[in-house]
Order: sequence, then C-alpha cells, then structure tokens
Amino acid sequence: MASKTKTSYVCSQCGYESIKWYGKCPECGKWNSMEEQVVQSGAVYGSVTVEKGRGSTLTPRQLAGIDASEEQRYLTGVKELDRVLGGGIVQGSLVLVGGDPGIGKSTLMLQICQSLGKRYKILYVSGEESERQLKLRANRLKVSAEGLYVLSNNDMEAILSLIQSFRPEIVIIDSIQTMSLSGISSSPGSVTQVRECTQTFAKVAKSLDIPIFLIGHVNKDGAIAGPKILEHMVDAVLYFEGEKNLSYRILRAVKNRYGSTNEIGVFEMLDTGLQEVENPSVMLLSSHPSGISGSCVACMLEGTRPLLAEIQALVCKTSFGTPRRMATGFDYNRTSLLLAVLEKRAGHFFGNLDVYLNVVGGLDLDEPAADLPVALSIISAYTNKVIGPEIFAFGELGLSGEIRGVSQARARVLEAQRLGFQGCILSRQDQHKLQQDSEITIELMGAENIRAVVQLFRG
Repeated sequence: MASKTKTSYVCSQCGYESIKWYGKCPECGKWNSMEEQVVQSGAVYGSVTVEKGRGSTLTPRQLAGIDASEEQRYLTGVKELDRVLGGGIVQGSLVLVGGDPGIGKSTLMLQICQSLGKRYKILYVSGEESERQLKLRANRLKVSAEGLYVLSNNDMEAILSLIQSFRPEIVIIDSIQTMSLSGISSSPGSVTQVRECTQTFAKVAKSLDIPIFLIGHVNKDGAIAGPKILEHMVDAVLYFEGEKNLSYRILRAVKNRYGSTNEIGVFEMLDTGLQEVENPSVMLLSSHPSGISGSCVACMLEGTRPLLAEIQALVCKTSFGTPRRMATGFDYNRTSLLLAVLEKRAGHFFGNLDVYLNVVGGLDLDEPAADLPVALSIISAYTNKVIGPEIFAFGELGLSGEIRGVSQARARVLEAQRLGFQGCILSRQDQHKLQQDSEITIELMGAENIRAVVQLFRG
C-alpha cells in the first residue's frame, strides 16, 4: 500500500506545526515564519520505520538494579572542554555544539580528534567540506591521528548504514543542518529535516552506545537554527561565545545532563587552532592600568572557577538634554538601577552626566556580585579618585544601599590572593566569615553600605 502524504505548516523559529498557514505564528509571534512541509506517513528514517499504531513488548528495569559504577568517560585531551562536559565524553551521549560562523566549532571538534584518535576510532562526517578540504584543515591544525576517518556526505540513510557496519567509537557530524532524510521532501536545514535527523542520531547514540557530536548553525538572534525542541532532544548543548575580531573564545554549557551547566572553558584562537587558556584571570588583567580613575577589578564565579575581570567606567558632562547611558558586558537596566542607588544613598547626582560602562575582555557579567565593583568604578570616575590596582571587590548592592554577601567568597579571595592582590572590598557579612581563615593573608575591608565604601578609596 502506498504511503500517504500530508501537508503541514511548521514555524521555522519555534517548530509550531499547523494544518493551515498563518501569517503570524500563534506560538512565538514571528511573522512569515510558517513553512510548508510535505511528510509521508510510514516513511523510512534510516533503518527505523515509523508507522502509526505500531506496538512492542517492553520490560522495565528496577533503578536500584542498574549498575552505573563503571561509568567510562572519554577524555578529549582538551582540559577546558572536559571541564565543560563534566569530566569527559559520556558513552551514548548526544552533544550539540553551536556558535556564530567562524567562532571555532569545527576547529575544536577536529582538534580533539588528535588525542582521541590515538585510542578510539572516530568517524568525522562533513556535509559542508570535501575530504580534501578536511585534509588541508587537518594539516593546518597538525591533526594526523591514525584512528580518524573522514567522510563527505549528507545522506542520512548512507551515514546510518556506515555507522552500523563500521562501528566507530565516536561520531562527529558537521553540521546537522546539512543532513537530509530521503523520506522528507523538504530541503536540508528545514525544521522537519533538522528535527527528524537529530531524533534519528539520538536513537543511534543510545542503541549503539556511541557518543555523537552535532555541530549546529545559529540564526541572526544567536539561537541554534531549527526548532527549539532540538535542544531538548540532545544530552548537552555547548555554546561558543566571543567576538570574531577578538582572539578569545568562551565555551559555555547551556544544558548538560551529565555535569554542571555553570562551567566554562576559555580558548584563544591562533593561526594553528584553538589554544587553552588555563588562567583566564591573568589574560583579562594583562593590561590593567594603574593610577587611572574609573577602573575596578571584580571577582566573578563561573561554575567553580573564580575569574577576575576589569570593569571600566567613564563619567562626563552630557551634551544633550537627556544624559546617555551605555553598558558593554553588563546589563543596561541593572546599570540604571545602580545609578539610582548611588544618587539616593551615596549622594552623587548623575542627572546631567553621561555614563559609559565596559567590561574588559569581552566578558558578560550577570552575577549579582558584580554590583559593588561596578558601583565603585562609577564613583571612581565621578570623583576622579583612583582605586589601587592591588585592590579588588565583589558584593551585591541592595536598593537601600546595603552590601550583601555572595556565595563562594573564600574561593574568590584565595584566587585574587594567588594573583598578588593585597586588599579586598566586600560586605561586612563576608568579612566576618573570612577573617578567621588562616590561609587568607590579604586585607579584608568590609562595609555595610555603599556610603561607607566610598571612604575606603585609596588615592
């Protein structure tokens, strides 16, 4: 009996599916995002036939009887990537790596093949480059592992057949938007193709216990192209962040079923590929000026890693009726809130002043602990008083001007102490907790409110 076909309309932004066309998606509200898709019921996806009404006999297993003590993780040879993954690659996991074009996704995936290829059999499938182009890129990155096999193809059925016969231990797909199933009439990269191809790879990873990496494109908004459900299908979602015109890259876990989502990896893009930055604080403070007002060092926490970053502020008289506010690397609304607190609680008036704020190094600070160093940098620029280069700060600023304690204060102080800092401005609450610690030798300057902090400036 011939398979039936049906026509549906799928939103290219959120994956909402309807039997009729809408000018505006009812789910996400995007205009002109509904695309026509022709799907055959009973279509063959790889070696799995999807038919309505098909049943099977299933036997559940008792959770207490499942042995997970011998969990094996593949170490990639790149410590920063292993940190983000939670200690290495888990067998049978499906990992999605996304980022802007040219950010370093394919470069990182090919680089880890040098270390993994010495111990495991790796299949690198590219739907964008020919095998000769992959060889040229591998030569530039000095990747020559014997266990690395490459294939240039985007036919899902052929790739699935090869995986079942070749039985690689690790599979890398570059990229998921180029893969296509013959049972779906839409073009590669469409919502239906991306969703079904990802679902098929998920079944292969779980059934054969093979870890699979999927490289994903992003749209103009920075989200991974395809339906939002794509991120729910995979076990981990890694995002590459950073400006293309800067050499530093940050790899962040947005989702991870086998580890923390707070860890980050820092890399530097060189002509020979990505190089790990094991001490990002030194990199971020390499050009920290001394003797200049409007600068304060903040200690942030990314997962379990303390990071020290420089915050710069510039306050000058406005040339317009409405003063201008600009923040790079820090939330604009939070900046406006801190300015209001400084006016009300510290007695500084910014109504006729432009305020510019910048986080050096391209970092985005979204932690409440950045409130105090941001406020200090603004006050320093306003009063033209210099905060010593050997002093750093962290703390949350409340609407009444009080300084609140933050988490992992001891780890922040010890990291700054290791880098040679001599003083720390923090909340009185955190000062009481740390002043009895014998390992902390730097001066702890605690304050209850923002007005008291102004008196701690060193010229």
